[in-house]
Amino acid sequence: MFPSALPRPRLLSPAAVPGLRWGIIGPGWIADRFAEALRHHTHQQLVAVAGRNAEKTQRFAEKWAIPQRFDSASALLEMKQLDIVYIATPHNHHFPDGLQALRAGKNVLIEKPLALNAHEGMALKQEAESRKLLCMEGMWCDFTPKYDVITQLLLNGDLGDVHTLLADHGQYFPADHRIFNADLAGGPLLDLGSYPIALSVKVAGGVPEQVFAQGQAAPQGVNGQASMLFTHSNGTHSVLNTTLFSNTPGRAVIGGSEATLTLDGPFYAPGNFTLSASQGAQTLVWQDAGQHYAQLAHEIEHAAWCIGQGIGDSPVRPLSTALMTLITMDEVRRQLGIVFNEERPH
Repeated sequence: MFPSALPRPRLLSPAAVPGLRWGIIGPGWIADRFAEALRHHTHQQLVAVAGRNAEKTQRFAEKWAIPQRFDSASALLEMKQLDIVYIATPHNHHFPDGLQALRAGKNVLIEKPLALNAHEGMALKQEAESRKLLCMEGMWCDFTPKYDVITQLLLNGDLGDVHTLLADHGQYFPADHRIFNADLAGGPLLDLGSYPIALSVKVAGGVPEQVFAQGQAAPQGVNGQASMLFTHSNGTHSVLNTTLFSNTPGRAVIGGSEATLTLDGPFYAPGNFTLSASQGAQTLVWQDAGQHYAQLAHEIEHAAWCIGQGIGDSPVRPLSTALMTLITMDEVRRQLGIVFNEERPH
């Protein structure tokens, strides 16, 4: 039966979220949005930042009134009065920086993807478990009110049997952008493709049984485009595309026997979606009131809540789910012949 109303998002009570002391490793583009969300939309404290470029780190610290700045992650991790570290370095540094932080006894929120591959991701999971620390992947969309409503619709069975997922995420990038740099694990899969692949794992409930992938190389020597067809054990087909060559609508469609969910682009960000009945003209609409990257606050507060509750693994995005996404990406890369520098024999 088509629902009479959309579920209400399940938001954390502010009283349940402790104010923690945060450090940032990697003062780049996403860290800037993260710092803004933390400063203006949470009660968390930003107390330290570390970066390899001293001048850039100084500017970042001044912009966000961060009292402590360091020229290395090691120096930051020596701080005693530091509860959690946000890892916002390039993709191929997520694993070593995250592992170093965990070994220093710090909880970590690691910007997506958690690691380059499932092997690295499992090592982070095991390290966090052995030290009883939080290790969480910053797949920010999963923590937003919009995605919580979608999660409830799926759990409630409001779409019926889900048969089809269509999703794309393409952006145009100039030829000198770091996303084309093989030394930084370039290509679309980790940056853009992780969103549709993660959505497929979420909707279908696990790693696909079969993966078919085709790719197209970029002149810089990295993969520039990937198209994927996944078949899942529950019968769902996921048809996905990601590209660095052009801007695409970035929409997603989840088609079920009872209803279809259409997410406006970019589907992973705060925005609107429509639930339409398979029979009849009934529709329900979710509308987000902007505040795009401000909604990074939800993952920040969720991480703080987990630590306050003594929980070592996020119930919203457990590491097992992050690993399923990495396992799927590993298979896509295997079929496309994509090997990152760090995976090559030395």
